[in-house]
Amino acid sequence: MKRSLLTTLLVLPLLFSKFSTNAQNSLSEEKKMNTQFKLEYEKFTLDNGLEVILHVDKSDPIVAVATVMHVGSNREKPGKTGFAHFFEHMSFNDSENVPVGANRKMIPEWGGSRNGGTWSDGTIYYEVVPKDAFEKILWIDSDRFGYMINTVTKDALEREKQVVKNEKRQRVDNAPYGYTDEIIRKNLYPEGHPYSWTVIGALPDLQAATLEDVTEFYNQYYGASNASLVIAGDIDIPETKKLVKKWFGEIPSGPKVEALKPMPVNLTETKSLYFKDNFAKLPELRMVFPTVENYNEDSYALQVLGQLLSGSKKSALYKEIVEEKKLAPGINSYQSSNEIAGEFIIRVRANEGVALDKVKSAIDSGLKKFETNGFTDNELERIKAELETQVYRGVATVLNKAFQLVQDNEFAGDPERSIKDTEYIKNMTREDVMRVYNKYIKGQNYIMTSVIPQETPELAVSGAEEATVWIEEVGAMAENEEVGQGEEAVYDKTPSKFDRSEPAFRDAPLLEMPDVWTGTLDNGMNIFGIENNELPLVEFNITIKGGHSLDPEGKAGLASLTADLMNEGTATKTAAELEEAIGLLGSSIYIGSGTEDIYISGSCLSRNFEKTMAYVEEMLLQPRWDATEFDRLKQELETSLKGREANPTAIAAINFNKLLYGENHSYGIPTNGTLETIDNITLEDVKQFYKKLSPKVASFHVVGNIEKARVKSALSGLSKKWKGDDIALSTQKLPAQDKAGNLYFIDVPGSKQSVLYIGKLAVSANDENAKKLDFANEILGGGSSGRLFQTLRIGRGYTYGAYSRVPNRMEIAPFTISTSVRANATLPSLEIIEQMVADYGNGFTQEDVELTKNKVIKSNTLAFESFGAKLGLLENISKYGKSLDYVDKEQKLLMQMNLEDFKNTIGMYMDEKEMVYLVVGDKETQFSEVKKLGKPVIELDIYGNLKK
Repeated sequence: MKRSLLTTLLVLPLLFSKFSTNAQNSLSEEKKMNTQFKLEYEKFTLDNGLEVILHVDKSDPIVAVATVMHVGSNREKPGKTGFAHFFEHMSFNDSENVPVGANRKMIPEWGGSRNGGTWSDGTIYYEVVPKDAFEKILWIDSDRFGYMINTVTKDALEREKQVVKNEKRQRVDNAPYGYTDEIIRKNLYPEGHPYSWTVIGALPDLQAATLEDVTEFYNQYYGASNASLVIAGDIDIPETKKLVKKWFGEIPSGPKVEALKPMPVNLTETKSLYFKDNFAKLPELRMVFPTVENYNEDSYALQVLGQLLSGSKKSALYKEIVEEKKLAPGINSYQSSNEIAGEFIIRVRANEGVALDKVKSAIDSGLKKFETNGFTDNELERIKAELETQVYRGVATVLNKAFQLVQDNEFAGDPERSIKDTEYIKNMTREDVMRVYNKYIKGQNYIMTSVIPQETPELAVSGAEEATVWIEEVGAMAENEEVGQGEEAVYDKTPSKFDRSEPAFRDAPLLEMPDVWTGTLDNGMNIFGIENNELPLVEFNITIKGGHSLDPEGKAGLASLTADLMNEGTATKTAAELEEAIGLLGSSIYIGSGTEDIYISGSCLSRNFEKTMAYVEEMLLQPRWDATEFDRLKQELETSLKGREANPTAIAAINFNKLLYGENHSYGIPTNGTLETIDNITLEDVKQFYKKLSPKVASFHVVGNIEKARVKSALSGLSKKWKGDDIALSTQKLPAQDKAGNLYFIDVPGSKQSVLYIGKLAVSANDENAKKLDFANEILGGGSSGRLFQTLRIGRGYTYGAYSRVPNRMEIAPFTISTSVRANATLPSLEIIEQMVADYGNGFTQEDVELTKNKVIKSNTLAFESFGAKLGLLENISKYGKSLDYVDKEQKLLMQMNLEDFKNTIGMYMDEKEMVYLVVGDKETQFSEVKKLGKPVIELDIYGNLKK
């Protein structure tokens, strides 16, 4: 994964300490303008110390609200780890003036979205809603912030423990390389250091948490003076100030939370550790050097150093490990700074069977070459050029603007800090980079981890010591795992000067679809565009019908490999030269393949659109077909496919498709193929497949700061030079659907969770009933307000999430329910889903009809804000032949649907008796359990073959 400088500058929480004294008198105000982005904002402080930033953006009728609490896992105590993250979960449950469960349920029903996150230094809560729900979101947010602690019950505490434990099982215990972070933290930071434990903490600590612990944590850290609030979007500043004072002004200030000072680490020796990973299929090496905290000037030079070492095809580590030694498909190096300390990380996931001693030797050799040869001026200039585009993209949505303002304010005391700090990189010199390399990397001690497949410990670096981690044993369901909603808390309500009951909706915003322009080039390619002039950015793509669906029999993955190779240079430029030329413009271009299309996507500054399109033309019409790059990509793909075998969710998704589509249909085979099919592909196959890329089945989509005439002019060369015939897209025969009612089981030994996939083939996106099914699914599985989520996560604590959906495809797509549940909750989860689906049609009510209509109509106000969403709208028009006002028509269809229409749709496409069940989990503990469901149980291997 390439890590951009923007990751630290704008996207990840900005981690520097800011602690204001309690507000002076009433509202102390300051007005600022970010001259680079014209992000006007007003900042004021309430009497209770809460700092508030308001930003007006009327481009869409929506509002984003973000609150950052200056408390992360670094404020916890040994023996009580994971509390900051756990409290984030608890905060989304109940509060004094909001109905039970409303926080997770009501916001989606208003057409909004919500979430939260915790990291080492802070916690963030955020929502985006249509502007008619603006005051409602202030009501919910303020009540969660200041009025929730009295509502916490023992039952709620125990239920949320199970949810967080499921999150850890899904993200850590059941994931390859999931324990690596814990191993590094334990060994990089001394005992008691605030970063010596993981954010999610230790499960025994979590299980031992009491109501008293939760109350103590809240009273200590959830005061108004320990937070920043940003409201961005279609707001009126004077009115919003009054509303903020009303809803948030009575929240107690809380005790003063002292700033944490930097606590950098000084290792006295290098330490090498290894861990045998139950899920890993590939060996991985990490080297972690202690560095500096965020906002330290050296952190910016370290960010650039990471890019220079591995971020391009000219980088020293990439050339040594990937190109010359061919030990791995890629390498990452990057600086990760937090509030009180930082790390510089080098990470390599090697090819199958590669000894990590070889990888370590290659890293040492690459670093030595970097010391000797340095880097070119163009490499540094490319990084600076790309930064400008990344920064603009980082403020392209209302929520991203809110993130930037709130995090900068809370951790730097200045909402503009990120933007100001880009100057460090713009002015970066060769001497700056080499200075931090010599200071923090060359000759310095580090922590090194070798995470290897359990069956091949010999791949670890020689002399490494075995690392130990606490691993949960999931047996039969314990008494403390049987949780439910429980009784509501009994308490005296906190007094208030204001009526804190739910405010009314404001006037409903009118959804206005973006104006779409269209055209056709002389070569037959259709063009679709939306002009948006807020930022000097352009995003675009070309979709060419075919993709994986045109892969020859026995050569699945050919389309994917063809697309990948087209990124690796042109007739006049090597892959490295092409990458550098595009990067110097601050642009990006990528060619990829999907199930039904090849696509060329990119972004650029508006002023560089013509030059960027010239490179698109060169890549499309003059591919290099370099045999060495082909061999490298093929090896990279094989490594990726092998690594996929370690992922239970991927195993489930791939085999569920195979069960529905069969092994001869392209949808029954992964888009990037299998180890067997990839082995059959030659460079000549790629050249032959390339001939199927025709403008006659292509569409160009563009969004941003550019008008139609300029787009057509920039595409004139492509129009003249790219010729091709109509491509026959044959219809593939679907197999007989004869697996209904069966339950298939795939064993992944030691799984702490079971991955469940349940469903049946339903409709193509072109079917007249496709949207009806989409609407009919909302109540069952449409997000956190759906019954699946509300029952399996909120009610029972069995999972971290549960959803159902029907993807858009030209081919008939499946209705699919998916979730990952605690291993010992596999059978009860299956029983709940089975009964819920069986009863869904008969139990669907007129109230469900009205709720669906309200939820879908209002959510459309958020649906087309981002550049990516607007591109998606254009793709729907071009691919599925939809009208330019198709969203309006779909809304009218929804409004015309009555209860009988919903029931008929559910009966036609969501019949439980026609569904196929797939469970991927631990056979030893769960195979006998799933048999109790009463369905025929058939065991498969991880490739979908009948187990013998």
